[in-house]
Amino acid sequence: METLAFIPSPSAGEIHLGPLPLRGYALCIILGVFVAVWLGGRRWVARGGQPGTVADIAVWAVPFGLVGGRLYHVVTDYQLYFGEGRNWVDAFRIWDGGLGIWGAIALGALGAWIGCRRRGIPLPAYADAVAPGIVLAQALGRWGNWFNQELYGRPTDLPWALKIDPAHRPVDTPDLATYHPTFLYESLWCVGVALLVIWADRRFKLGHGRAFALYVAAYTVGRFWIEYMRVDDAHHVLGMRLNNWTAIVVFLAAVACIAVSAKKRPGREEAVEPRSATGQDADGPDGPGSSTGSDSGTSDGSAAAAPSDSPDSSESSGSSDSSSGSSDSSTGSGSSGSSGSKAVDGSTA
Repeated sequence: METLAFIPSPSAGEIHLGPLPLRGYALCIILGVFVAVWLGGRRWVARGGQPGTVADIAVWAVPFGLVGGRLYHVVTDYQLYFGEGRNWVDAFRIWDGGLGIWGAIALGALGAWIGCRRRGIPLPAYADAVAPGIVLAQALGRWGNWFNQELYGRPTDLPWALKIDPAHRPVDTPDLATYHPTFLYESLWCVGVALLVIWADRRFKLGHGRAFALYVAAYTVGRFWIEYMRVDDAHHVLGMRLNNWTAIVVFLAAVACIAVSAKKRPGREEAVEPRSATGQDADGPDGPGSSTGSDSGTSDGSAAAAPSDSPDSSESSGSSDSSSGSSDSSTGSGSSGSSGSKAVDGSTA
């Protein structure tokens, strides 16, 4: 098979910065996380949320997602780590590749739920905001497979074929050098899904988890046909790869979620994040300065009440008592005003 053009594979899966190795797979994952948090933060603020909230919740979601992705990979490809002649310690070498998106999303959602619950935020609203960022992170993460020369497709001589080094070729086709770049297919598909979700969210005002469900449904469609092209070892059920069955089940669940959510809770959330407790304490329930104004009014009322009694006292006691009463009234008014002033200062503090 002669190939006129092809995509070269990197000569090494890591770059050395002095004594420190920077692995391409890890770099792609890190870049993906930054893009997801950045875009998710912008979308969250646009929906009425506070800056920094997406990053705070990502502190929970990202570690959970990494653990979930690795667990799914190890469980579904256990023979790579626990078979004869294998070393189970390699299951922890996450930088060598091996993250299952299904496990990453599932356990990452659990971490996000914990973070959202701590801040009083509905998880579906958060999921809608970060959905395009997540799928763009997947687009970047797939380039980690390019660095590792893994998860490619069947042999091909197309101009965009991917050249694989002999050490990374399938045992069945050691003499064939070029294969379908399924990592590139999925990366481009993920970019398209991100654009679709952003457009649909603006056009139809998706809310209550429907933007996230649209991302899941659209991604699984692409994952199905891309998975069908891959030649790496995988478990088969009824003649089809396990990930194909997973894609079908997840697709149906996402479509059902969209239908049920649209019927029960149409439209988008009016508020996605409660006001911070600090802001409420400082401003009061009626806006800035409301609590101070209330205390001030009470103080003024106390001050006004003292002189109002002095005329009655002067009328019953005579002119000399009136003078004395007026003097006492002035003194009382002054002390009452001082007390009121202290009350105002105390509320401000």
